[in-house]
Amino acid sequence: QVQLVESGGDLVQPGGSLRLSCAASGSNFVINNMGWYRQAPGKQRDLVASITKSARTNYAESVKGRFTISRENANNTVYLQMNSLKPEDTAVYYCNANVVVGPPARYLEIWGQGTLVTVSS
Repeated sequence: QVQLVESGGDLVQPGGSLRLSCAASGSNFVINNMGWYRQAPGKQRDLVASITKSARTNYAESVKGRFTISRENANNTVYLQMNSLKPEDTAVYYCNANVVVGPPARYLEIWGQGTLVTVSS
């Protein structure tokens, strides 16, 4: 069984910065793509940023230039550095990973429990 555990959510003032972390744990697994999603109250869960195993990145338009996704493959960890935070960035942030477990190989999509980011003065 593979689990994702996020950390780093907090209350921050507009213009501030936060760094989210997500670590995968378990046995007999390989992680392919990883990503961060967010869900604001009353809204759907949307992709914020994703990163492939070879570190190719993709960002939502609303966070380009402000957020940076990175990963440490050796530690099965993904990060989201968030700068110039705005009130509209307030949401629960979820870590996501596409993993292969086994053998025999099984392809799974797993989610973390979420971490709350609140941007407010």
